[in-house]
Amino acid sequence: MATASTSPRSPQTLFDDVGKYLPAPDVDAIRRAYEFAAEAHAPQLRESGEPYINHPLAVAESLASIHMDTATIVAALCHDVSEDCNVPMTELESRFGREVAGLVDGVTKLDKMQFLHVDGDEGLPKLNGQDLWAENMRKMFLAMAEDIRVVLIKLADRLHNMKTLQFRPPAKRRRVAQETMEIYAPLANRLGIWELKWQLEDLSFRHLEPEKYHEIADKVASRRVAREKYIQRVIEVLRGDFEKHGIQADLSGRPKHIYSIYRKMQRRGVDVDQIYDQLAVRVLVQSIPDCYTALGVIHSIWRPLPGQFDDYIANPKESLYQSLHTTVLALDGRPLEIQIRTSEMHQVAEYGVAAHWRYKEGVRQDQKFDAKVAWLRQLMDWQKDVAGGAQEFVDSLKTDIFQDQVYVFTPKGEIKELPSGATSLDFAYRIHTDVGHKCIGAKVNGRLVSLDTRLRNGDIVEIITSKGSRGPSRDWLNPNLGFVHTAHAREKIRQWFRRQQRDENIVRGRELVEKALKRLNVDGVKLDDLAADFKYDKVDDFLAAVGYGDINPDEIGRHVLSGAEEQRKDTTTTPAFARPSLPMGGLRVLGVGDLLTRVCRSCNPVPGDNIIGYITRGRGVTVHRADCASVLNEDEKDRLVSVDWSESEQHVFPVTVRLEAWDREGLVRDVTAILADEKINIIALSAVVHKDQTATVWTTVEVPRLDRLSRIMSRLESIRDVFNVVREVGSGAQAARA
Repeated sequence: MATASTSPRSPQTLFDDVGKYLPAPDVDAIRRAYEFAAEAHAPQLRESGEPYINHPLAVAESLASIHMDTATIVAALCHDVSEDCNVPMTELESRFGREVAGLVDGVTKLDKMQFLHVDGDEGLPKLNGQDLWAENMRKMFLAMAEDIRVVLIKLADRLHNMKTLQFRPPAKRRRVAQETMEIYAPLANRLGIWELKWQLEDLSFRHLEPEKYHEIADKVASRRVAREKYIQRVIEVLRGDFEKHGIQADLSGRPKHIYSIYRKMQRRGVDVDQIYDQLAVRVLVQSIPDCYTALGVIHSIWRPLPGQFDDYIANPKESLYQSLHTTVLALDGRPLEIQIRTSEMHQVAEYGVAAHWRYKEGVRQDQKFDAKVAWLRQLMDWQKDVAGGAQEFVDSLKTDIFQDQVYVFTPKGEIKELPSGATSLDFAYRIHTDVGHKCIGAKVNGRLVSLDTRLRNGDIVEIITSKGSRGPSRDWLNPNLGFVHTAHAREKIRQWFRRQQRDENIVRGRELVEKALKRLNVDGVKLDDLAADFKYDKVDDFLAAVGYGDINPDEIGRHVLSGAEEQRKDTTTTPAFARPSLPMGGLRVLGVGDLLTRVCRSCNPVPGDNIIGYITRGRGVTVHRADCASVLNEDEKDRLVSVDWSESEQHVFPVTVRLEAWDREGLVRDVTAILADEKINIIALSAVVHKDQTATVWTTVEVPRLDRLSRIMSRLESIRDVFNVVREVGSGAQAARA
């Protein structure tokens, strides 16, 4: 059982820390704020049993560690007095000024928000929990755009709450830890505050994956002495060579943190014993030329590993982070990461936006600050135009803000930051909306590439536009085709289609819906029902939404298939005397004991199809699609049995797809390339060229579920000169495999 101190923490540590970078009058103001907060919270205790004042004091200490300004430290000490002690904002303003009162008010509003709903958590309503989270997330970023210090206080507040999380109920612990990992830690990372980011990640990981956390932590701890001795040997070698070259440097070592080691294990698919580069040495020098001189010295001592060098000094990140990163084979042949930067760069790297936040009479003095949070300003400008509301705004955070970033160049040498996975078309829309709309091609490093080409760090990207372009293609919105990755580009494309004529979008939407249902051979679906399922009162409104790209046709196909499967589960009943057999090849036969099963070679059902079984003589049960002609024309109805897809095993099933295209060289090659890229096994393939210069290709492939087939068919439709792709059933499928 965890315990906590029942006596107040000494505030002297805080006063000493702020005294190192703030003038004496400011330290006195912080001392008065502590005394005021301590008196207000005097009768209160935390769930841990410790005096409540320990919490705001810890929050203030965290902010002092990243050298925040006086108003922020004072607001941190007082951030709960309004909500928990009924102290009016007017009193805070009269004691400490309007700036402090505004910060406390902002934090109080954020404290009322909960961002994630987890089953079993009674703190959030289960109805519309995701909508509530999304809307509160939007409000949080709006507050941050007004004064980013509000969120910095909230981050420090969350950090101390994570350190005492063991005193909360289990369900609450998991919700808070998950929320911290998915929102607060990525936010600290995006703001460049490494000191808070790694602590939030490790504490969250400790509660979300306790066994994995302790396994890694124990291994790291067991090697601590040996690791420190090794780092000291490395530092002695470097210091000696630096002195020979007249380089004054501060050298220090630090181990990788627990969660960062875990992520590397996940990426490489190895266990902790196989992660050797858990070590890093930091080199702080006096000037930028010294950074490159130090790099040369290091590479003259130890061999650098290929592909493991990054120059963030010449090419700083959008967050203004600058440093040289290299990994070398150091002493004993062990990989070692070395970071080289100036002391000023180090302040930015560790403290992020906090390193740029200096106030004097309410005016920001650091001109770099606005550039530092330019991404935030752009995000808040963009969110005003998001038609999808709060949830789409949150989705944009996950793709555009909280993902790892890549840094690419325009032909003029300007750096553009994009989320990892961004394409050349995303780059076009990042340059300007009109550039994206008129984009017809791209060059990456001087080579013509497709618009779905994913960009890598250091790429030089040139966009090719045409004045005669009629605007974006609807294919660009198809997630299966991979043209755009960022929410920013996707929304700009949708906006273009929304501005087109409504009647045109309705017609196009009807075509897309009919095509999606036809290619999967799904019948009997009513548009009225579909519209209602997607929360539209009128069919035309639903079709228009499909037409301008708010609803993807593949999403409709998946919805129809999942609905059919749920209906089948609801209507399939087992007689009281029956027992299900063991799963046979992914199928469960109801009411007849253990029998061999096989699928009909004519209708070729796959998981997601409505199915029925037919008891054969001596060959077990043949499974058909419920609409198979062989079953509908069967005279011996007593041989029909209920069957179901087993969910306990993973299997693949043969499906035949018919592809129609204009004949050309390389058509079959392009088909097989896509199937290989999707890691789909090809059972059979045949092709016929017709007199009208068209070609038909039949291919039978193995798929695990019908909804996977939808993605594959979308990609096949994107092949040049292909004009129709459908799922083949009945005699056509059988002939294709003959």
